[in-house]
Order: sequence, then structure tokens, then C-alpha cells
Amino acid sequence: MSDPAENLSEDALLGGRVRFRQPQRGERASIDPVLLAAAVPAMAGDSVIDVGCGSGAAALCLAARLPGVRVTGIDRERHLVRLASDNILLNGMNTRVSAMTGDLLRLPPRLEPGTFAHAMANPPFLEAGRAAASPDPDKANARLEGEADLAAWVRFALAMVRIKGTLTLIHRADRIEQVLAQLAGKVGEIVIFPLWPGSGRPARRIIVRARKGVATPTRLMAGLVLHEANGRYTKAADAVLRDAAALALDDGASAPHLSSR
Repeated sequence: MSDPAENLSEDALLGGRVRFRQPQRGERASIDPVLLAAAVPAMAGDSVIDVGCGSGAAALCLAARLPGVRVTGIDRERHLVRLASDNILLNGMNTRVSAMTGDLLRLPPRLEPGTFAHAMANPPFLEAGRAAASPDPDKANARLEGEADLAAWVRFALAMVRIKGTLTLIHRADRIEQVLAQLAGKVGEIVIFPLWPGSGRPARRIIVRARKGVATPTRLMAGLVLHEANGRYTKAADAVLRDAAALALDDGASAPHLSSR
């Protein structure tokens, strides 16, 4: 576990809309949680659970983009939950965003299944036994599956959302078969949204979104090209990462609205 007193850096997300403190060493937030939050089809009044919230990057970005949404983050690492709570206060979002300690394999008593409109998750990308663990505990926990494997992450997230609610996750493109296998027979309206590092380059990440309790066919979308040839973000990527634009996974269709009230 990282030392809670470790020096922190204060960074800006969404073009400064979110102030974000995180350890200067160890696992640091990349663009993945920002893109994940941009893909959640929440609307004012909806409740969202951020599974494996870490220091709160995705939760804060979602709340900044959609001021009427309530977000609950859960993570097993107490020091990260404390940091997420500090970040929530730093951004003045404590009336709408919260973070709690909890284990995906042992349902926390404060959480009731089927009560959230949406779930989002950024699971560890690497399978246990197929990659060497980082010597830094936070990096190891964030990148390498532990006792809770991909199946456990999906199972927990789906348990938390109500019927016709959505699950949105970001993962490695080369594990798309495993992601879809965990969703098979449990959800519908699956949308696969590739994230291309550059034009003509293979996707390294995918965003997958699905709805619980429906049977609509799966769609493969055009996705998003992140970088120009000169390495700068494309206009479309910049709109999401700096201007808090939503990712258009619905191809013009209206997103489901599941009010929590």
C-alpha cells in the first residue's frame, strides 16, 4: 500500500473543470477514466456507481459533465478512497459524489443491488498469471487482476444496476472476446466503440456499453481517433478530453433515462 502521506500533485482534468490530486509516484490517472466517463449515457436525476473508483477521476469527470447526476464510487483500497473523498471536497461535489471502501467479492451492506441507473468500470487490463506484477502495489492493483477477475467485475456491476440500466467499461482491445463472453446472455444493446491511437493504427482500447435486461443486437461503432499524425489530439478527442463533450455511442439515438427518484 502506498504511503497516504506521499507527496501529491494537483492536476487538471477536462480543461480545468476538475482539480485532481494524485500521488506523484505509482499509478496515475491517464485519459482512460476521462473517456470512460464521457461514454456513460446518464441524464439529470440518474445515479451511477463507479466500480473501482480509485482516486475518483472518472466519477469527478462524469459529475462535472452532468451536474444533475449522482455518483457513488467504490474501491477496496482505503487510501485511494480517502484521496477520492478529498478530491470530491476539493471540487465542491460532496453533495452529489461519494466514495466508499468495499470489496467486489463481498457486497458492502451499504449498497443495495439493482438501485443504480448506470455502472461504469475501468477494470485491471492484465490477467493474473499472464503478466508480471509491478513492484508498486497501486500499479499492480490497477493493472493486474487479483482475486476479483474480469468476470467478478462484470457480475458486480450488473448486480448494481436496475433492469434496462447500463454498464459501461473500458478495456484492452485484445481482450474483446473475453469482455463479450462475460456479457453474453446477460445484457443486450451491446455497443463496441474502438479507441484508435491514430489513423490507420490498430485500436489498443475499446469502450463497451450494454443494457441489462434487453435483447437488442450488438453494434460495432466507428469509434474515435485520438491523435493526429503530429501527436496532437484530434479535434474530436480534444472536445471530449478538454471540453467535456460526451462520446456519441448511440449514433444519434436517445440515451435511456432511468430516474433514481
